[in-house]
Amino acid sequence: MTDPRFPLGPMPQPLTLTPEERAEAVRAIRTLPAELRAAVGGQPDAVLDTPYRDGGWTVRQVVHHLADSHMNAVVRLKLALTEDRPTIKPYEEGEWARLPDMRLPVAPSLSLLDGLHVRWTALLEGLSPEDWRREWTHPALGQTYTVDTLAAMYAWHGRHHLAHIRRVVG
Repeated sequence: MTDPRFPLGPMPQPLTLTPEERAEAVRAIRTLPAELRAAVGGQPDAVLDTPYRDGGWTVRQVVHHLADSHMNAVVRLKLALTEDRPTIKPYEEGEWARLPDMRLPVAPSLSLLDGLHVRWTALLEGLSPEDWRREWTHPALGQTYTVDTLAAMYAWHGRHHLAHIRRVVG
């Protein structure tokens, strides 16, 4: 049986992507807000407040987490593009998921993701081949990654959490 924590398997962390893989990552980032809105739009609070697995976050928390996480991703991308091998700031996503704004309706996070992903996609589509190779370091993981890695990780991240949500909403 598939581990409900990782319905798509582990997060990919390639240092380089082919042009086709980049295009697919950008497509996944572009389409996530509409796919997410289609999955959660019109769902009653009882569904939004259902965890996707025992001990897991609720659908509502996952939607808000996507907004938080993807805001951080865009900041990380911009740091990688404007600084020499920056060390990014990690955050405690589990602690963020317990903050009071996680109880809000999902609409504010869906709206945030709409605008954020338009900007993110425009940024990615404007990168040069050299830009994709720019590096950044995650201090908590002790790893240095590339912009290619970031695109692959967050394309997966959106699909990963969409799969969690679809376990609940069908």
